[in-house]
Amino acid sequence: MRNNLRVSAIALAVSAGWTLPTQASAADAASVQQELAAMRAQMQAMARRIDSLEAELAAANAKAAAADQNAQAAAQAATAAQQAADKASPVQIAWKGAPELKGANGWSFKPRARMQLDIDSVNGPSGLSSSQQAHLGTSVEFRRIYLGFDGTMPGGFGYRAEINVADSNVVINDMYLTYKAGKDMTLILGNQKPNWGLEEMTSDLFTSFQERSGFSQAFGFERRVGFNMLYDGKTVAAQLGVFADDPNSLGSDTDKSWSVDGRLVAMPKLGGGTLHLGGSAHWRDLNASIPTVTYQTRPLLHGADLRFVSAAIAGATRERGLGLEAAYIKGRFHATAERFWQTVRRTGFQDPTFDGGYAEVGYLLTDDQTAYKGGMYDRIRPKNGFDKGGIGAIQVNARYDWLDLADAGIAGGRQQTAGISALWVPMDYVRFILDYGHIWVKDSPVTANGDGNYGADAFGMRAQLDF
Repeated sequence: MRNNLRVSAIALAVSAGWTLPTQASAADAASVQQELAAMRAQMQAMARRIDSLEAELAAANAKAAAADQNAQAAAQAATAAQQAADKASPVQIAWKGAPELKGANGWSFKPRARMQLDIDSVNGPSGLSSSQQAHLGTSVEFRRIYLGFDGTMPGGFGYRAEINVADSNVVINDMYLTYKAGKDMTLILGNQKPNWGLEEMTSDLFTSFQERSGFSQAFGFERRVGFNMLYDGKTVAAQLGVFADDPNSLGSDTDKSWSVDGRLVAMPKLGGGTLHLGGSAHWRDLNASIPTVTYQTRPLLHGADLRFVSAAIAGATRERGLGLEAAYIKGRFHATAERFWQTVRRTGFQDPTFDGGYAEVGYLLTDDQTAYKGGMYDRIRPKNGFDKGGIGAIQVNARYDWLDLADAGIAGGRQQTAGISALWVPMDYVRFILDYGHIWVKDSPVTANGDGNYGADAFGMRAQLDF
């Protein structure tokens, strides 16, 4: 470019020199020479500027080439890092009260635990004996301390293992293997709940009072070893299983009892809420291994060991149970009612039928929702918990509960309880409960100054943590 400019300048100069003799006078020659000199100076300056621009362009090109090489190197490094990450173990960690590990091909693992610390006080009538009074009063206990884990495996399998160490003894709680046989169908093999009613199938982490109803405690609702089939549809849930006995009882080879237990629940939407209608049926053959069955319950709280109502039935051969359940859940509100009939077949005696039930209403004072899922109550999750700067969820409940253990000549007594409770859930995995109940006892085998009709009061508190 610089050489071309110089040639153009010389040509211009020559052209000007040839034309001066014919177009300009001698007087103008000096002026023309000055202009040519000025033009030469300008062109030399332009040439120097061009040299400078060419140097800057070369430097810029060199920098661009270096940047391109750096970008290619960075891209190669990123590709190598991604390939290395893809080859690494694809373990994902989520936090659901405790770390939940999820790996490739359906593997997962999560530790489980719960702790319930209770302070209970039950005041009975003054006419009880001193030994009976010793089983009442104020007590402090770890109601439950569960430790365990659960997870999933490839092929649709899952597992859960959990033990209770609250009484310084190791007791097997949930211990089973699951298989996902379909979208809504699950098969369970191991120690589990045999398809009892609504409150019993609801985890004790989510109940509205410290303890479940009187009939749930009295009629031997426990976990047993067996095989169960669960269908969990959108509006219908069904459960059917065959069970032996609990793990401790099975340690004796003389225990040959077995049962068939089923439950059916409809969950249609109604009026902006969920209507729960269900029933359960239970048939158990004691198979001459349990000749005497005893039905009894505590006065509202677990801390009192004295049972005001109790019925021991000798010569028992079979048990037949029938339960009905209903509930309505909408937003902050819930209402629940259950009733259960238990018949004992006996050899050479009349067969007694005992019954119990409860009716309850509850309401959340905070802007939270009553949790319900798959035919059971679930975990209340505060919208504004302590972890979010709020006060958590507050719920109040009222309940009437009864249990009648008098029939066919068996005088086990009748117990009625009117109770209220307040729940405070500061965050998802922490809960505090206050319970109060007044208890009326009629025809009790435990008399006060010879009278089987009297009243008692119970007050309890619970602190609960789980993950």
